[in-house]
Amino acid sequence: MDESRRDRDEEGRARNARPRDGLGRPLPYGTPGVERQPEGVVRSPGETVREAQRLLDAGMPFHAHEVFEDAWKSGPDAERELWRGLAQMAVGLTHAARGNTAGGARLLRRGAAAVEAFRASGPHGIAVDGLIVWATELAGRVEHAAQRGAGGGPEGSGPVDAAAEAPRLRGGDQPGK
Repeated sequence: MDESRRDRDEEGRARNARPRDGLGRPLPYGTPGVERQPEGVVRSPGETVREAQRLLDAGMPFHAHEVFEDAWKSGPDAERELWRGLAQMAVGLTHAARGNTAGGARLLRRGAAAVEAFRASGPHGIAVDGLIVWATELAGRVEHAAQRGAGGGPEGSGPVDAAAEAPRLRGGDQPGK
């Protein structure tokens, strides 16, 4: 493939066909990568939560974000902020796993704020309260680790383990507890 040309889909829209790793980072052409999530899939809320949890548990929060994004774009307007907030939390975990502590913490907190309105209702069995606590706690931990690393301390601010930090969408103990 000529790498100087933009990848295009069947309709001629720009699409990056480079393989990706489990955190969604582009790999060189010809390198084996992780299969990408198909875009525009309409799932029931239960299917969305199950598929996203499977991807989170596999250490693939970037791919889980794409599942949430499909729900945010295809679901009812009343739930748009729920799915958008969950997508932001998944991207926040992605950034933290890539070592981008500032971006990860910011997106984790933004996602927690977006789902705040759903805290009392727990739509579709989603443990909104637990996810808010998880996102806020993880944001604080990655920022604290970055500050220790910036001070030259021995504990550095390396990336978090996305699978070990994967939240429980439907409750149970959150990681890091």
